[in-house]
Amino acid sequence: MKTDLKEYLKNEFGIDERVLKVADSALKEVASEFSAIDSVKEYNQFKVIKAMQNNNVSDTHFNGTTGYGYDDKGRDALDCVYRDVFKAEDALVRHQIVSGTHALALCLYGNLRPGDELLSVVGKPYDTLEEVIGIRGEGGGSLKEFGVTYNQVDLLEDGSLDYKSIEKAINSKTKMVLLQRSRGYEWRPSFTIDEIEKAIAFIKGIKSDVLVLVDNCYGEFVETKEPIEVGADLAAGSLIKNPGGGIAPTGGYIVGKKSCVQKAAYRFTTPGLGKKVGSSLDNNRLMYQGLFLAPHVVAESLKGAVFCAAVMKELGYRTSPGVHDKRGDIIQAIRFDNPDSLIAFCQGIQKGSPVDSFVTPEPWDMPGYESPVIMAAGAFIQGSSIELSADAPIKPPYIAYMQGGLVFEHVKLGVMISIQKMLEKGIIQI
Repeated sequence: MKTDLKEYLKNEFGIDERVLKVADSALKEVASEFSAIDSVKEYNQFKVIKAMQNNNVSDTHFNGTTGYGYDDKGRDALDCVYRDVFKAEDALVRHQIVSGTHALALCLYGNLRPGDELLSVVGKPYDTLEEVIGIRGEGGGSLKEFGVTYNQVDLLEDGSLDYKSIEKAINSKTKMVLLQRSRGYEWRPSFTIDEIEKAIAFIKGIKSDVLVLVDNCYGEFVETKEPIEVGADLAAGSLIKNPGGGIAPTGGYIVGKKSCVQKAAYRFTTPGLGKKVGSSLDNNRLMYQGLFLAPHVVAESLKGAVFCAAVMKELGYRTSPGVHDKRGDIIQAIRFDNPDSLIAFCQGIQKGSPVDSFVTPEPWDMPGYESPVIMAAGAFIQGSSIELSADAPIKPPYIAYMQGGLVFEHVKLGVMISIQKMLEKGIIQI
């Protein structure tokens, strides 16, 4: 780190010399990881450009429509671009899909029928899916209320799939298997594409006609392949995470087999109409541009996560993934083992943000979650997980989940300010 930059960080952000030395040491350790991330980024960037070229994207596609949205060329071409990027038969990309949970729910409701069974092979799914499935909550129209049964196979202690139990769990009623790529609020590795490929081959070997749905949130563009390429029937995610590139203001996507995507589209609008309606208003350009930037933005986020892991390791904290571990998503987990350290870290991330840096986050009862949650996020788009944020349920073992970062420098600053805050509170010594 150059002396003038050090002085600027000291004077303008109040960062101690000791924190700067830890940051410098971490950067030296992660140089080879940064190079590997750049190689993946380059491949994915070319892939996105080629998909846009193949579908003759032009500025006329950026014009929005109103009302029913009949013959919205920009909307329809964007579906084709996503289809090609994710190597799928079809895609549904809409700003009206409000979240990754919404996109997944469309896949579930669209493709499951009364008497079918949904099997999660990664244990309990992400919290916001619990009421969709019917694990908790009543009267909201869950899958359970519509006669769809649910079963799950918990992961092994090391976070890997329990293949023996999966084989026993799949039965004649099993219509769909759910794989969650990211860790969610769990201290486990995210699943890489190689692991997803192995799991799908195993599942299809037991029951060839079972549908495999991959929750792809936080995983897009982390590797050079996506779940559809290794046998998944459906994959879904949010545009305010990786594929929106920090530009898309809202939205979600579904990719996969044509018949499966069509059924999800029927659930999204109505049977018979499906993808043919839904005005894009003025969102097309933002969704195209966000996808174009996504490989670069995801790489910046990954560099920030690796840097964070190196810094926290040097300070004696356990991290998952480790600095040199293979990554399947953009999430970096840090285990603090006490609430004060966890809260201080998240508050430091907030203080380092360009938006709402003056706000001090506190734990609160967030809708859809069982425990109080602290969320640090100074984002240009509300709730955008591709922008730098850190959040955690306030429960043992007090793990913070940091993700996102449109530019690496923002993540670097946020982590340094977090360490500074912990230093000032006497939580750590350097």
